[in-house]
Amino acid sequence: MAVNAKKIAVYVLVVFALYVIITDPAKAADYVQIGFEGISDAAKAIGDFMTWIADGAKS
Repeated sequence: MAVNAKKIAVYVLVVFALYVIITDPAKAADYVQIGFEGISDAAKAIGDFMTWIADGAKS
């Protein structure tokens, strides 16, 4: 049952993404940019944390 729910959720997400791309490409590009900025910020935060750990966790 859980597998079916997961498949349905993925299907709904794909349909929504295609709908947004077809009806409003500029808005879809904004969503992609926001996503990449989020990933970039998360990677920077992880890098800063790892640097802090490597430096001996000094304040």
